Amino acid sequence: MEVNEEVHEKKQQKQKQHQTMDEKLNTLRAGVLGSNDGILTVVGVLFSVAAATTNQFTISIAGLSDLLACAFSMASGEYASVSTQKDTEKAAVAKEQALLQSNYADQQTAVQKFYEERGVTPETSLAIAKDLMQKDALATVVNVKEDIQLGHYMNPWDAAFSSLIAASLGGTFPLVAMTLFPAATQWPATIVAVLLSVTLTGYLSAKLGHGLVKTAIIRNVIVGIITMFIHYYVGQFF
Repeated sequence: MEVNEEVHEKKQQKQKQHQTMDEKLNTLRAGVLGSNDGILTVVGVLFSVAAATTNQFTISIAGLSDLLACAFSMASGEYASVSTQKDTEKAAVAKEQALLQSNYADQQTAVQKFYEERGVTPETSLAIAKDLMQKDALATVVNVKEDIQLGHYMNPWDAAFSSLIAASLGGTFPLVAMTLFPAATQWPATIVAVLLSVTLTGYLSAKLGHGLVKTAIIRNVIVGIITMFIHYYVGQFF
């Protein structure tokens, strides 16, 4: 029985299958984290510089430079991280493919045990295992043993672009507030922009991670306040 992943991937491409939910969530996760990081790093630099000088040009350039640096840093970090995950998944698939070729019976037994552990009778589990293995042995084994959907690997480019765009947009809120509002209102405007932004990212992160919305928002707001407080006094000190 041939268990060739390349053939399987080509078949999937012809069928034009959509991204799995895990792939979509990974891209969204990268975007939420990138946005949150963009907000906090940019406001940190803005508060430090604005506390040390009233020169609006210096404040704007410092904020813009940090926004660009943060966005590209987050994107490169996501690319490296997700690439490593993708390589790990492919290595696991290659291992299972080799095991299928060297010991097919044990792989089928592993599938059978998977269903037995979920309450299916041994006879029915064996029948299910045989049927699934005949249809697509490699896809069945990697799904059961590694929790991987064959051909659906995390895309590092999607995560990188999502993080790049989200970090840029997130950092734009405090930057616009600090640089475009009049001097008399730029500080409160920036604080409000940051608190609203981190509230939104806290809400989104909780929804994506199926966590507690209230807890996530409070945590983000506290971190945002601490970030602004520390950087403001750092600027004051120097």
